[in-house]
Amino acid sequence: MTTKTRFAPSPTGFLHVGGARTALYSWLHAKANNGEFVLRIEDTDIERSTQAACDAILDGMNWLGLTWDEGPYYQTKRFDRYNEVIAKMLEEGHAYKCYCSRERIEAMREEQAANGEAQKYDGHCRDLAPRDSDEPFVIRFKNPKEGSVVFDDHVRGRIEFANDTLDDLIIARTEGTPTYNFCVVVDDWDMGITCVVRGEDHINNTPRQINILKALGAPIPEYAHVSMILGDDGAKLSKRHGAVGVMQYRDDGYLPEALLNYLVRLGWSHGDQEVFSVEDMIQLFKLDDINKAASAFNTEKLIWLNQHYIKSLDPEYVASHLQWHMDDQKIDTSNGPELSEVITALSERAKTLKDLAASSRYFYEDFDAFDEAQAKKHLRGVAMEPLTLVKQKLTDLTDWSVESLHATIEATATELEVGMGKVGMPLRVAVTGAGQSPALDLTLFLIGKERTVERISKAIEFVADRINS
Repeated sequence: MTTKTRFAPSPTGFLHVGGARTALYSWLHAKANNGEFVLRIEDTDIERSTQAACDAILDGMNWLGLTWDEGPYYQTKRFDRYNEVIAKMLEEGHAYKCYCSRERIEAMREEQAANGEAQKYDGHCRDLAPRDSDEPFVIRFKNPKEGSVVFDDHVRGRIEFANDTLDDLIIARTEGTPTYNFCVVVDDWDMGITCVVRGEDHINNTPRQINILKALGAPIPEYAHVSMILGDDGAKLSKRHGAVGVMQYRDDGYLPEALLNYLVRLGWSHGDQEVFSVEDMIQLFKLDDINKAASAFNTEKLIWLNQHYIKSLDPEYVASHLQWHMDDQKIDTSNGPELSEVITALSERAKTLKDLAASSRYFYEDFDAFDEAQAKKHLRGVAMEPLTLVKQKLTDLTDWSVESLHATIEATATELEVGMGKVGMPLRVAVTGAGQSPALDLTLFLIGKERTVERISKAIEFVADRINS
């Protein structure tokens, strides 16, 4: 049998971190077993579902590279199929019409609560003869009263629910729309899902869904219920912990490889290994190795992984992601060095692509002012002579290469009989506006000859004004 998994988010908000990890685990289980991965949008909550949320889910999945083999399927486009199955269940006695009013249900629950009983439907309409009436009704699944539901969860082991603790679930509302728990069952059956990977909050839904599958004569998939993700303070991950929507991590400057690597380790491990390529994950991942304990999100670890991937991935590939940030920060990269060259130069220092974009601005556009502290320290009167000489030498330079630039800076220091710092630091502030940059020869090479000479001239004017003031 072909392994077939699914990710089935509700489009009521962004694709959040917990959902992305569930999608990743489901995707990996399919890929590790040469199977298929289905994307299904569970949009039966019509009032809360939005197109914007659908788009955000698809954007997040695409950015992470979690491509699907089938879908996306939308539940709202399958109502005819759900109604067909419901009609058959009514005909075969697996479901029934319930005419109980809202008032009766509420009174029943209040009485059960007062008696310390579990609040569930009491089966009042379960065995009544069908009515020929215009009264409003819901349709309920006739859940077995005896026995129990047992399933072996890949994460949690053997789980058992007694049938007499389960409700006669509503499978169609008064207005005729099918409910979430019922649609999920029909979808998993029709789509041939062999393994359901989802959050632990769905554990209580599982026995109800298994009983409906049994009533339909449908195969029962395997299940893996993964634990929630906590913030680094031990509380449930939420907006107050920072970014929780997947695309916010893109906006904050993370590479998808870093987030995927981080998410896979939030509950799964392979020895002491920390860095996993997607190929490593597919080769090594097993559902049975997922830890059932909740995992705590650690932003510092994610940053560490992001730095690793910025440094280790092909600069051309990283550049394809950096371009988004350059555009977002309105940095025109058409007049300047190749982005891949900038990445090679700055990758040792960069924590995020957002920071990398901001710190590379001087390669592409001129700055209005020098950093005040750096200018005060390095653009003083003593800098006039080295700046003037190095400008002359650079103006005369015909071979604008890293090697020639390095030799020129050294020659300036030698001629003036000063240390390299006496030339290098004023020159660095002059051409970058600040006190930090990659190796100075590489920095000058990437900025280019014309810009470099113009900026040194500006710095010389700055020093002259300071001397004369």
